[in-house]
Amino acid sequence: MDAHTHHHQALDAYENVLEHLREKHIRITETRKAIIAYMVNSREHPSAEKIYNDLLPEYPNMSLATVYNNLKVLVDEGFVTELKLCNYSTTYYDFMGHQHVNIVCESCGKIADFMDADVIDVSKEAHEQTGYKVTKIQLTAYGLCPECQAKQGK
Repeated sequence: MDAHTHHHQALDAYENVLEHLREKHIRITETRKAIIAYMVNSREHPSAEKIYNDLLPEYPNMSLATVYNNLKVLVDEGFVTELKLCNYSTTYYDFMGHQHVNIVCESCGKIADFMDADVIDVSKEAHEQTGYKVTKIQLTAYGLCPECQAKQGK
């Protein structure tokens, strides 16, 4: 995907979130917009602390609690998911603008996304076997990233 396509999709996702929040009568503040934009445009899986530190120069009055509160709203509304990884006390956040699976390095903790067409099948299978209406699927794979494999000589 080229940068222009990514920018266009990110803009659509950002507008989507704002529109949804307006419909739910959830107040849209400047810091809330900044946090949404940050999440939509992030190519990584930031912690609340990272978001706070990255946005602080532009929003000096913002507190870490504000970041957590905004992330909670985005999680509750289904736009962001929390990634609580084994062996890490930090919670990371992931913008759910597309179907994907997270893969985590068990050595350094780096998180990457990969597309899996079968995720849609998992949803269908879950519904057919249980009768549940699936609202979201959160899959996390664990392994060793290429850098850690190289360090360990594997």
